Amino acid sequence: MIEIKIGTGGWAYFNVPGDKLSSYSKTFSTVEVNYSFYEYPSFDLVKSWRRRTPKDFEFTVRCHQDLSHRYRLQPIESSYQVFSYMVKICSILNAEILQIQTPASFEFTPRRVTAIKQFLSSVNTKKIRLAWEIRSQRNLPLNKAVYDIMHNHNIIHCVDISKGETPAYPNDILYTRLFGKGIHNIYQYTDKELKEVNRKIVESGARKAIINFHTVRSYKDAARLKVFRKTGNFPRVTGSFGINSLLEVLAEDTKFPTNKLKLIRDQGWKIFDWKDNQRRRVSEVIKKLPDQNYHNLHDLIQVIMTFSSKSTSFQL
Repeated sequence: MIEIKIGTGGWAYFNVPGDKLSSYSKTFSTVEVNYSFYEYPSFDLVKSWRRRTPKDFEFTVRCHQDLSHRYRLQPIESSYQVFSYMVKICSILNAEILQIQTPASFEFTPRRVTAIKQFLSSVNTKKIRLAWEIRSQRNLPLNKAVYDIMHNHNIIHCVDISKGETPAYPNDILYTRLFGKGIHNIYQYTDKELKEVNRKIVESGARKAIINFHTVRSYKDAARLKVFRKTGNFPRVTGSFGINSLLEVLAEDTKFPTNKLKLIRDQGWKIFDWKDNQRRRVSEVIKKLPDQNYHNLHDLIQVIMTFSSKSTSFQL
């Protein structure tokens, strides 16, 4: 049976009082350390992360961008220093996976491929697995030379399965970073989409799957998938149903004045509780509203309430 770990990219925005990491680790089973992609955390800080979490809580570490973006995985002293530092962090955290992300501008020229081969053949991973996210070849078949490098070094192909991406080859570990289908990571998953994510995980053939949500509602998305896997049902996202649930979502942060197009762009990506065990995307309702300007929340609410009571086309 596949072991499934569900978490998010970091704990900094886990909105609870007290120790965020400690509370997070009691809610989720894994976390991707995003901080290490931008900064070099001190070893003392890293040790404190490990002390504040249960022994079975799993960290994965993002390799600092210097290695992939600045030194471009070249076999030079600076690359080895960065890699060694990251491996040390993994060791302290007892992390099995070091995630490397190469940018969309990363070109796999013959010369660069040779350099990467030399670098990977000369580093000591100390049994740490690499998960490589190759943004320059997203949704494309992997360059044959790159495929061979990854396969020969047993590197996990890191993809976003929610976007239809699939690993280039089967592996014992599935590592996926979920950003959604919106602009950047501005997205919230529907029940149907999370069910599809779960199906792909179960059918992956891997012995272990690590799922890290990176959407703006990452904690809620991760929690919903976790509850679904445990109970077979998805939890509510608001405290009400139908129009009241929609209004609850719109009241969160809608900026006025606004219009229909802006509402679809700024609020349409969210979901609300249409009925018990049935979520809908906000855009499905907003697109049915009159094409006019809305000067404040009360104005918008009045139009929604009036239109919903008079128009049969408003029903979803």
